[in-house]
Amino acid sequence: MTGLRWGILATGGIAGAFASDLRTAGLDLVAVGSRSQESADAFAARFDIPHAHASYEALVADPDVDIVYVSTPHPMHHENARLALENGKHVLAEKAFTLNRAEAEDLQALAAERGLLAMEAMWTRYLPHMVRIRELIADGALGEIRAVSADHTQLLPSDPAHRLNALELGGGALLDLGIYPISFIWDILGAPTTIHAVGRLVETGADSEVATVMTHEGGAVSTSLSSSRAAGPNVASIIGTAARIDIDTVWYSPTTFRLVLPDGTVQESYTSEVDGRGMQFQALAAERLVRDGILEGDILPIAESVAIMGTLDEIRAQIGVRYPREEV
Repeated sequence: MTGLRWGILATGGIAGAFASDLRTAGLDLVAVGSRSQESADAFAARFDIPHAHASYEALVADPDVDIVYVSTPHPMHHENARLALENGKHVLAEKAFTLNRAEAEDLQALAAERGLLAMEAMWTRYLPHMVRIRELIADGALGEIRAVSADHTQLLPSDPAHRLNALELGGGALLDLGIYPISFIWDILGAPTTIHAVGRLVETGADSEVATVMTHEGGAVSTSLSSSRAAGPNVASIIGTAARIDIDTVWYSPTTFRLVLPDGTVQESYTSEVDGRGMQFQALAAERLVRDGILEGDILPIAESVAIMGTLDEIRAQIGVRYPREEV
């Protein structure tokens, strides 16, 4: 590996999970930045991090940091990732990558201009079971893929003031939850050729349920469902002419899947054996990309993250969700 020195921007729950997995993988976590010294100090003590900064500006200015993991909510990703890139740091930014495609394009251009890696932290793509699934598809085990389906449905807080329900904070099921199945569908089938979306909005104007039906090159179809007000099975399927893959709950985290033939015979069963949550695999991929000088990425190139944000923009347009800062 490159021996990249990691800094974590913000100290919420996802930051803690990532820090834990960095430690599990033996990667070099050297700094954390928060909006308060107290929070930074507590996080640093928890994960034995040598540098604790009382601002994001101080974190990205730290000469001991090579790459910054941006773990703020997605409305802040553009500002925070841009700050890191402007200070010469590589960036791994939580998903959804930004609030919309325009912000993603700006980060793409800045990263290219500075010769830096900017990568979306869609950690699911880097998990071992997803690596194996892509191998099976590449080997032709499924034949022609005809359909893909996935859901991400959770029972989350309904308080109108909660971040998930506040439009000014980018609230809604789509960008918090729906990004998982939409990115998964992109991974398997590529860009949609048509998009049809329906949604249900709560009193704040944020989306609580979103369903999509999309077509893809060659005629394959996909369906997705996201919900922040009800917990569903959280499973996924890839259906081909020669076999199908059934991914068990929770499909977007380390789990099990089966390769099933049309007659019901299980040809392969896969069980994930992963230490921690599994977020270390995206970090390892980022280090490999920097080491090899591949700053566009491979499993999830930034150009694809930008295009996926465009898909989410179109879905939001169809269901009638627009964020306040997009009105200006």
